[in-house]
Amino acid sequence: MAPIPTPPAEPDDSPEAYIGLEEAAAERLARERGWSTVRSLPPGAIITMEYRVGRLNFEVKDGVVARSWKG
Repeated sequence: MAPIPTPPAEPDDSPEAYIGLEEAAAERLARERGWSTVRSLPPGAIITMEYRVGRLNFEVKDGVVARSWKG
């Protein structure tokens, strides 16, 4: 049987640090800090709830990050 792969570690970063930043600047900073996937969503967007290691989600309202969470 093949070994179970170990997912890469998430960046040591706080999602709250992105709240209030302009969307493009927040995405750029998140990638610089090591997030492999950055997803920007409008408020109230319907999304799947699966957890993805290395993904940072932004809820963006009027071009500014209003909420941020891992997965």
